[in-house]
This record gives sequence, structure tokens and C-alpha cells, in this order.
Amino acid sequence: MGKSQDLYKKAKKLIPGGTQLLSKRPELFLPDFWPAYYDKAQGCEVWDLDGKKYLDVSYMGIGACILGYADQDVNKAVKAAVDNGSMTTLNVPEEVELAEKLVQLHPWAQMVRYARSGGEAVGVAVRIGRAKSGKDKVVFCGYHGWHDWYLAANLSDDRSLDGHLLPGLNPLGVPRALAGTALAFKYNDTEAFLKLVEDNEVGTIVMETIRNDEPDKKFLQTVREVATKKGIVLILDEITSGWRLNIGGAHLLYGLEPDIAVFGKAISNGYPMAAIIGRQSVMERAQDSFISSTYWTERLGPVASLATINKLEKENVPAHLIKVGRQVKAAWQAASAKYNLPIEIGGIDPLGHFSFKAAEPLVMKTLYTQRMLELGFLATTAFYASFAHQAKQVDSYCQAIDEVFAFLAKAAAGDPKKCLKGPVCHSGFKRLT
Repeated sequence: MGKSQDLYKKAKKLIPGGTQLLSKRPELFLPDFWPAYYDKAQGCEVWDLDGKKYLDVSYMGIGACILGYADQDVNKAVKAAVDNGSMTTLNVPEEVELAEKLVQLHPWAQMVRYARSGGEAVGVAVRIGRAKSGKDKVVFCGYHGWHDWYLAANLSDDRSLDGHLLPGLNPLGVPRALAGTALAFKYNDTEAFLKLVEDNEVGTIVMETIRNDEPDKKFLQTVREVATKKGIVLILDEITSGWRLNIGGAHLLYGLEPDIAVFGKAISNGYPMAAIIGRQSVMERAQDSFISSTYWTERLGPVASLATINKLEKENVPAHLIKVGRQVKAAWQAASAKYNLPIEIGGIDPLGHFSFKAAEPLVMKTLYTQRMLELGFLATTAFYASFAHQAKQVDSYCQAIDEVFAFLAKAAAGDPKKCLKGPVCHSGFKRLT
């Protein structure tokens, strides 16, 4: 317990939910003991408010810091932009340069719009999709943010979003009139998808190119063919998958050309930025709808994105992320077999995760996080690889995995809950009061 934990107690009284992002709630990691706040960060190391240093082998800024924290090349570009003025009455030339770069990397696209967060960028894309198709209904799979268009899926059936990463999302405050405007289907489920789009009122499809499971080629082909045949706008959410398996969107690897693709998180290595790219015939409809915001015109986001993309290309970062991610997955699997602690591993290689198959998986997850924290690691049952995770850091974590699994095996032989210093972690969205 220290300054970080004390500050979080205060935050829960001042900030509804305790944090601005559900994924950063300490209750999801190690209730009462997770160091909720940082003082500084560099590479893949983080210092809390008490000056304790940790190696971050968890989410790396929830997937935003693909190069690592405070990357010197990105920071250099951003600092120059700050000195030259990040906001004026005029527009920044870098937004045109970035648009040219994104279109160059994605030859199927011709036009680009910007936002500053992933959720709002998908919201913009859906608005454009509806404007182009002239139809309200959206079918989707995967997680796509907090906006009304998405949570509307839970108005008619509160289990619609179960299985789309965060079960239990409450649509309270979403207009009841939106019921039936967003319908969910499961990834790779071609039959369920076809059943939904039988309704000729569907005008937009939203899906992640890849998340946990390798896409079925027939599924992707069917989605594209149906969208083309019915005049439905196909939107690919590349906010999580983009830039990790290749330079640009993962859809380029699978030969899937959408009508719109959306990027965020890793595109700017931790600076607020998001991009919506698309075919000219679709994107031009944005001119006929009111889509506008002051801070979509600031300079830091485009500058950070250009510097990030440049380094991703120069250092072939996706290849490094895949290599490192596979190494960590192998360490999880080896420790599981060695100590007879069954786990299930999933996710693309740069974004791996596992779950315990024990009788009390959340207890084991909490205990794993607790022991790793004691050893100096910010860890959970997921690992988001970054360029800052070099051999020294990865080897250190893999050694700790073996040590912690040995500890867990001994704890599992008795009552592992007795080894916890605090409450069991939460499994998803849950009220704090």
C-alpha cells in the first residue's frame, strides 16, 4: 500500500467509476494493491507515486504504446510541434501528409478523416456508413466502444454484447428508440451473419479484421460479397489489430478490402489520435453530415502518427512484436505443462492472453498478478508486446513466469484464496459502490 493506492481511494469518491477507462480499473487486476497511478514511464518501465519501478508486461497503455513509453523519436517530433504551436486558427499541414501516407499504405482508400479516440472514430465511420447507405441498421461483431450506436444492441436483449469482450454493459441513458438498430453476430459465424443481413434494412457492417481467432477465408469472402451485392458499407475496426501484424491494417494480409477502415491506439504511440480512411464514393458522404470537432485539428496527433509510422517501417516493428509475443506464449505454455496448471491461450501473437482452467480462475488470476507485482512486474493474464520489450526484458519475464507458476501450483494444492492479500479481481464491468 502506498500513495498510488491512497490516491485511488480518493478518486473513487470524486470520479464515477474511479477511472476514465474501464480497462484501467485496479479492481480488474489486484484490488487494493494495484498501483493505480504512475509518476513516469520509459521504454517498458513504469514508476509509481512512491518511486517503485515495475516492468510493464501487461497492456502497455492498453495497446497504445506500440513502440514503448516516451519513445525518443516520437517525443522529439511532438516537442517540436509543441514549440511551433499545436493549435491555431489555421490547419496543420501534417494532416495532409498523414492522409497521403495512409492512402499510400492502403491503395483501396482515397480519402481520410481524423478523430482523437478510437470509439469516436468508429462512431464517425458508422455515421458515414449510414449516410452512404441511407439505412439505419448496423450489424457488427467485436468490441467497438461506448457510443449509443453500439450499446443500442443491449436495449432489446441485455445479452447481445456478451462474448464481445465486455459482458454486462448497461445501455442506461441510450434512447429506447434505438432498439433494433444494432445487431450482433459472432466472428467467423457465416450462417449467423447471413441471417442478419437477410433484412434489407441493414446498411452498415462493422467488424474487427482479427482479434482472437484466425479468420475463416470463406467468412471474410462472404462478408465482402454480401456487402457489395446489397450496397452495405463494410467498416473494418483496426484500432486494436492495426500496425501489429504488418504496416497498416491487418486486412491487407487477408486480401479483404473494406469501404472504411478505422485506426487508433498504436497509430500514434500514446498521443491522442484516430483515423478513418475509406473509398472516395463513401467518404464524400461525410460532407453531407455534420462531423466536426475543434480538437480533431490539433497538431500533436498527426505529428506523432507520422513519427510512429516512420519508425514502425524503419525498424520492422511488427516482426519484432510477433517474435516477442510468441516467446511469451511459449513460456506460458511451458510453465502450464511443467506445473500441471491447465490454461487456455489465445489472441494474435503480439496481443496474447491466457486464462486459468482451474475451479476458481479469478482467484488464480489475482494471485498471479499479486506475485508478479511482488517481483517487480506489472502483469496480468495478457501480454501486449511493444518494441521496447527487448531480449533482456522478455527473458526476465519468462523466468518470472516459471517462478510464479511454481508458486501457483503449490497454492493450488491447498486453498489458493488464503494466499491473497486482498479481494479477488473483478471479471468485467462492475459497479464500485
